[in-house]
Amino acid sequence: MTSTVGTALVLGGLLAAAFGAVVGIEGGLRHRAGALKIVLGAVTAFLVCMLGANLTMVYALVTHDFSVQYVSHVGSRATPMVYTIVSLWSALEGSILFWGAILAVYVFSFARAHRKDPPTNPLLALGAMLAVGVFFSFLIAGPANPFGRVSPVPPDGPGPNPLLQNHILMVIHPPMLYLGYVGMVVPFGIAVAALLRGQLGDAWMAVLRRWTLIPWAFLSVGIVLGSWWAYAVLGWGGYWAWDPVENASFLPWLTATAFLHSAMVQERRHTLKLWTLSLSLGSFLLTILGTFMTRSGVFNSVHSFTQSAIGPTFLVFLGVVLVVSILLIAIRGPLLVPEGPLGSAVSRETAILVNNLLFAALTFTVLLGTVFPLVREAFSGVRISVGAPYFNRMALPLGVAILFLMGVGPSLPWGRASPDTLRRQFFIPAGVGVAVVIVCVAAGLRGTLTLLTFGLAAFVAVVTLREMTLPVRVRMREQGEPLPRAIWRSATRARRRFGGYVVHLGVVMVFVAIAASQSYVTHTTATLTPGKSFQLGRYTVQLTGLRNGADPHRRWTAAELDVTDGSGGHHVLAPRMNFYERSTDPVGSPAIRTAAFDDLYLTLLAFDAQAPSASLNAWIFPMVAWIWWSLPLFVFGALIAAWPERRRARAEVPESVPVSGKAPSTGAAA
Repeated sequence: MTSTVGTALVLGGLLAAAFGAVVGIEGGLRHRAGALKIVLGAVTAFLVCMLGANLTMVYALVTHDFSVQYVSHVGSRATPMVYTIVSLWSALEGSILFWGAILAVYVFSFARAHRKDPPTNPLLALGAMLAVGVFFSFLIAGPANPFGRVSPVPPDGPGPNPLLQNHILMVIHPPMLYLGYVGMVVPFGIAVAALLRGQLGDAWMAVLRRWTLIPWAFLSVGIVLGSWWAYAVLGWGGYWAWDPVENASFLPWLTATAFLHSAMVQERRHTLKLWTLSLSLGSFLLTILGTFMTRSGVFNSVHSFTQSAIGPTFLVFLGVVLVVSILLIAIRGPLLVPEGPLGSAVSRETAILVNNLLFAALTFTVLLGTVFPLVREAFSGVRISVGAPYFNRMALPLGVAILFLMGVGPSLPWGRASPDTLRRQFFIPAGVGVAVVIVCVAAGLRGTLTLLTFGLAAFVAVVTLREMTLPVRVRMREQGEPLPRAIWRSATRARRRFGGYVVHLGVVMVFVAIAASQSYVTHTTATLTPGKSFQLGRYTVQLTGLRNGADPHRRWTAAELDVTDGSGGHHVLAPRMNFYERSTDPVGSPAIRTAAFDDLYLTLLAFDAQAPSASLNAWIFPMVAWIWWSLPLFVFGALIAAWPERRRARAEVPESVPVSGKAPSTGAAA
């Protein structure tokens, strides 16, 4: 019964999406205003069917209905309830089903938000989005059908992959990534609609920017949480290995970030229109490529838990979308020429253009290193791998250059900067950056690229804080407002500007954390018996004993450690090994002691219960937690920037506040 209901709902969603796509595109091209009501009905039906299918699968998982094929693959009576529910997205078929539900929610949200717009505008966009819905509904109904029947019905199942039920971040990280991935469908639909209509003015840009910022924010959160999950679960001490599936989420983030910067130039100077549209379309294409890499099984990755035959289907869809995108851009080429000059070589718009070129180069570098082994194997049959040394050598200098432009761009005015403006804008931030490098060298820190990163981070932080506080100081001085009111008014009257700078501060934190944690890590291994200890940096680690335990879905053995830090504080840590019935190898759980400026990271390598003894891996990672601590800045900044502006009278203090009565200084929305 469950399989029948689920299959019927998926087929209903497929029919609704197909009907809505045809009516939307035909009605938009022929300007049939009455078609909008029909398409809105199809969107609602698509939403109901996709949500219903997902709820049906959750019901099957919770009730342990092993007659359903997907439940027989990932379900288990011993699995805790929370991991039973989230196993919905733990394997191929369930993850595609979950994708369909998120897609339906996004399309419905867009339809509701723009239902009162002139009909032609949302019709074409909804038609394009529903066309994507047709593809994923087809996958769910056919090659990736989770509702197949199993006979005879097994009494129990193996449960989800052990790595996916070993940390609570599994509950949060994948949905955040999906909300980022799937959300790129909306800007894709808006861009396709604008190209089909041939109306590429400012009106569509504001909508496109806002609907890109939303999935960009989710994707940012998903990437950071994913690195945190890898750090807290996998036990190798790192958080980013340039894994193909990690790169799959990073690629659309890069192009979407470049789009958000390019959109500012488009809105302000009416140029970079081709850049802006190409980046929007490219972000969606890269999400499809990323889904292919994640769920087709073509890459052997710790993050990729599926092996399937849907790869060719994804490649065909990717090819179709690519061809359609190129054709639309080629046909509308005359409308994509710049309407105004770019500005001088020393201007904000030129800095953003260079920034986009760096983002494009970084995207190409990561894409090449990720895809080249697959292409090489396809043509020669020889399997090769491209590891972290390639990515670090090629990508890190580009990242540092982007960090530099994060400080340069906001300091420059639009149009042209005079030498006097350059001196005034750069003297103090550059001085602070140099001073930070000198202090670091005096403290004994070494590493050219790391010290350069610290100096540039200080430079960018000073510029960002100056640009954030400048309107506040003006309001306090000219309007006599108290500090809290001046901050509130400045932030709410220039949301994109203020939110962008908050995100920039988060990016600075990430750069500093990566540089410090990679350059100044200390490591040791030791085998201890009870009462014995070892020293690592300011920490003394002593083994007090071994402890065994069991949960419904696993057994475990932990090494109980007494840790003393440099200030005399005592901490109890217990890294352990978990034994799952499905897994032949134990799954480790590291123990982490996080402080303001470093992490003590301990893993249990082996143990001897008879001796007793424990072999341990130990690291000190400076400032690594700053990566996760940047999350509130990303979320808060994105929320501020995406929050709709209220229509109001002209502000008492303009968003662009003159610097010393000269060049205006407005901020970039990250």
